[in-house]
Amino acid sequence: MAKIVFGLQQSLDGYVDHMVLGPPGPMLSRHFWELVRGMTGTVYGRRMYEIMRYWDEDHSDWDAQDREFADVWRSKPKWVVSRSLESVGPNATLIGDKFEAEIRALKSRLDGEIHVGGPHLARSLTDWGLIDEYRLYFRPVVVGGGTPFFAGPRPPLRLVANDLIGEDAVRLTCVPA
Repeated sequence: MAKIVFGLQQSLDGYVDHMVLGPPGPMLSRHFWELVRGMTGTVYGRRMYEIMRYWDEDHSDWDAQDREFADVWRSKPKWVVSRSLESVGPNATLIGDKFEAEIRALKSRLDGEIHVGGPHLARSLTDWGLIDEYRLYFRPVVVGGGTPFFAGPRPPLRLVANDLIGEDAVRLTCVPA
C-alpha cells in the first residue's frame, strides 16, 4: 500500500507562494530532486500541475541539473484532478469529479510514496483521511499573505521528525494524530 505525502516549501508564516519564496538553494533543490526520483508518482491539483508543466518541455536556459530534474519528473506518473482541463501532458492521467475513489484505489494498488501537489487538493485529501504524512519545509521568509499550506481547518498532527535541509530550510515531518 502506498503512503500519501503532502509536502511543500513555505514561508515562516505558513504560505506557499513560490514566486515570493524564490528558488530553493542548491542543497534544498538537490533534496527535492532526490525526493522526486524516489517517489511512485504525484497527484496534482490543476493549478500546481500547470506550474509543474514547465518541466514538460526543454528550455534553452537550462543547465545540466535542470535537465536532470526534468528527465526524472517526466518519468514519474502524474494524476491530475481537474474539472476544467480537457487533456494533460505526457505520463499524466486526468481524474475528474470522482477523485476520492480513484486516489483510494491508487493508494491500495501501488507501493511507495505518492506525493500531493497543491494545498487545495491536499485539503480534500485531509478531509477524507487520505494523507499519511505532512512535510512542512520552512524557509526564513515572511510573506504576509497568499495561499496557506493548510487550505482548510488544521488537522490534528503529531511531530515525528525535524531536519535541517540544506542552507535555508527546516523540514517538520508530521503524521495525523
